[in-house]
Amino acid sequence: MPAGPDNARPGGPARRPADTGRLAAFSDGVFAIVITLLVLDLRVPEYHEGELLASLGREGPSYLAFVVSFVYVGVLWLNHHALLRLVRGTSLALNWINIAILFGVVIIPFPTAVLASALVDGDAGDLRVAVVMYAFAAALMSAPWLVCFRYLRRHPELRAEGVDQDHVRAQEIRPITGLVLYGLTGLVALVVSPILGLVGIIVMIIFHGVTSEGLPRWRRWAARR
Repeated sequence: MPAGPDNARPGGPARRPADTGRLAAFSDGVFAIVITLLVLDLRVPEYHEGELLASLGREGPSYLAFVVSFVYVGVLWLNHHALLRLVRGTSLALNWINIAILFGVVIIPFPTAVLASALVDGDAGDLRVAVVMYAFAAALMSAPWLVCFRYLRRHPELRAEGVDQDHVRAQEIRPITGLVLYGLTGLVALVVSPILGLVGIIVMIIFHGVTSEGLPRWRRWAARR
C-alpha cells in the first residue's frame, strides 16, 4: 500500500505511527478537569433560618443539570476510551481530530451553567434557549467523531490488530445519529417544548452510553454499503 501524506514525506523515509500514550494521557487530563469544573456551577442557595431545605429544593433543577452533564462527560470518556482501543498509533492529522473532539468536551460546562440558570431562575422562553443551546453544542460535538472514524477507515496503518475497515465503518452510524437526533432535539425544544427537548438530550446520552463499546451488530450492514 502506498504511503499516504500522514506517514511519509516526498523523497524521505516513511513515518511510523506515533505511540498513543501521550494522546491518551492528555485527553484523560482534559476529561478530568472538565468533569471537575462542572461542580463549580453548584451553589449554596441563600436562605433564612429554618428555610435551608426549601432553598435546596428550589435549586434542585440546577442539580439535575449537573447530573446530566456529569453523566454526559463520563459517557464521552467511555467512548473516547473505546476509540483508543481501535488504534495502535497516531498521526498529526489524528491528533488534530482528537483536539477537535476535546474542544467539544471542554465547552460542556458553559451550556450546563446556562441550563441550570434557566431551570432555576428563567421562564419558559429562557429554558427553550438553554435547551436549544445544549442540543446544538451536543450536535456539533458529534462532527469530529464522524471525521475520526472516516479517517481511521482510510488509514489502516493506524488501526489496532484485528480492527478491520467494516468495523470502523459501522461506528460511523453513531456520530451521524448524534448529529441528526441532537439537531432534531433542539428543533423540538424550539418549536414544541423545552422539556421534551431536555428529555431527548437525556435519551441520546443514554444511547451513546449503551453503545460506547461500538456497534458490532452493524458490521454486516456496513459490509453491504
